Amino acid sequence: MELLLRPINTQTLLIVVGIVAVVAVVFAALIVLVSKLCAVKEDEKAKAVAEHLAGANCGGCGYAGCADYAKALSEGKADLTACGATSNEAKEEIAKILGIPFSATEETFAVVKCAGGINAKDKYDYIGNTGCEAEITFMGGRKICPEGCLGGGTCAAACTENGIKITDGVAVTDKDLCQSCGACVKKCPKNLIEIIPKKAKVYVACSTKCRGKDVMTACSVGCIGCGLCAKNCSEGAITMVDNLAVIDYAKCTGCKTCVSKCPRKIIKEI
Repeated sequence: MELLLRPINTQTLLIVVGIVAVVAVVFAALIVLVSKLCAVKEDEKAKAVAEHLAGANCGGCGYAGCADYAKALSEGKADLTACGATSNEAKEEIAKILGIPFSATEETFAVVKCAGGINAKDKYDYIGNTGCEAEITFMGGRKICPEGCLGGGTCAAACTENGIKITDGVAVTDKDLCQSCGACVKKCPKNLIEIIPKKAKVYVACSTKCRGKDVMTACSVGCIGCGLCAKNCSEGAITMVDNLAVIDYAKCTGCKTCVSKCPRKIIKEI
């Protein structure tokens, strides 16, 4: 059976090509039109604010990243003090962009108020998913001390500046690397991380509220609430609250008498 090949009609071919070309042009025009009509207009104020933020994208401010935080600031939905990572100088420039008053805040950094780790006894051997958030779901974590650092590194993972290390089973912050963003504070399931003034010379590396006898059973370095630090502070900067020494940094002169007087060596020099 022979195939019959019909000759190509040049005029018909040109008409088809023309129609296809016209349709292509129409669709291209529609795409351009729709993209312009549906384009999200960039907030120039938010863009200018973002340029002055630290760029850590740590989430410490409560937003997904610096871009979201900048947008919230430009819309008046966020507070400029929520970002600990951005310098006072940069915040002043942001305040000018936003047209709001600005007052410089004291420089701060984070400390972990626990020195337990290998010095704190365990109530069981934990075998499971890594991270403090996973461990704490099982009986509040393996430490006998209810406030003891689990050393799982959840805070370290949250730090964008690599400012936290797990040393001897407990988290330790680096003052020089810490940007005081607060991300670690939000992530610690035991609420052991506190933001203190950068000028501080000492801090209490314990958070237990237990009585002395119970503390000694659970940890060899925990605060036993003896009050010697408070009794020997000439400035009255230390008070005992719920069996735990608390420092008032507005009064503390950094004499470090408390460091030498503490029998448990739980008040640390910075």
